[in-house]
Amino acid sequence: MTTSFSGTGVALVTPFRQDLSLDLEGLGRLVDHVVDGGVDYLVVLGTTGESVTLSPSEKEQIKQTVIASNKGRLPLVLGLGGNNTQAVVSELRQTNFQGFDGILSVSPYYNKPTQEGIFRHFREISQASPLPVILYNVPSRTGSNMLPDTVIRLATECKNLVGIKEASGDMEQIKQLLQRAPSGFQIISGDDFTAIPTAIAGGSGVISVLGQAVVQEFCEMMQLGLKGMESGAFNLHDQLEPLMSLIFQEGNPAGIKALLSQLGVCEPHVRLPLVSATPGLQKALSDFMQSHLNPH
Repeated sequence: MTTSFSGTGVALVTPFRQDLSLDLEGLGRLVDHVVDGGVDYLVVLGTTGESVTLSPSEKEQIKQTVIASNKGRLPLVLGLGGNNTQAVVSELRQTNFQGFDGILSVSPYYNKPTQEGIFRHFREISQASPLPVILYNVPSRTGSNMLPDTVIRLATECKNLVGIKEASGDMEQIKQLLQRAPSGFQIISGDDFTAIPTAIAGGSGVISVLGQAVVQEFCEMMQLGLKGMESGAFNLHDQLEPLMSLIFQEGNPAGIKALLSQLGVCEPHVRLPLVSATPGLQKALSDFMQSHLNPH
């Protein structure tokens, strides 16, 4: 079992059919698309997977589909978090993690805990988890920022907390984490925009949204960044940056699903309260792909 999550991880979408039922065939195609394109590991049932709109039985079907499609080719990380510590701990104790290598757990959202509350939440999760845990800091969604002091304290005191998906978008905060983290604790970019700056500063890579669509280009960019080849990495980053902006323009995962639909991987549908990409965004994505990239 791996405890190293470096390179390009992707946060998989959950494909739906037009009637918004699960499209498990589309999910299988997506897994093949990203594995064949060269990603390093897969994140299942994260925010990008619309996990909050899925029933327990749907989540189980998605897990089994990804395991079967992956065929042991890549490490798998399961999104499992929440803002009720007791409920998350209970889920950790009841879940069958066979086939998975790690857990990605988001900092508690909506109830805005103090730093001490965040620390205690993750300490409980660490004690209950049978797998290595990647912390997930995404202040724009949670309403609170997990500060470097808290992250370092967790990394030092809880041995199975192996890294953080840092999506504050704040390079100063990321650099602080890189300077202070104990050896082996991985700093992973949680934003496509900060993936290359994080890699060049010494981070472990990215958990990407865009990387599941333009897979080869994105993975090549990350490999250059992780090797410290700045000019080549930033050159590819600059080429992909307009696409990074476009896919988030109307919320995630509406944009990335529209792009995956154009690539023939899965349909563009999302569940309410999200709505599918507008015709204007679909055209902008299509125009960009035709003028800048050759879809594989």
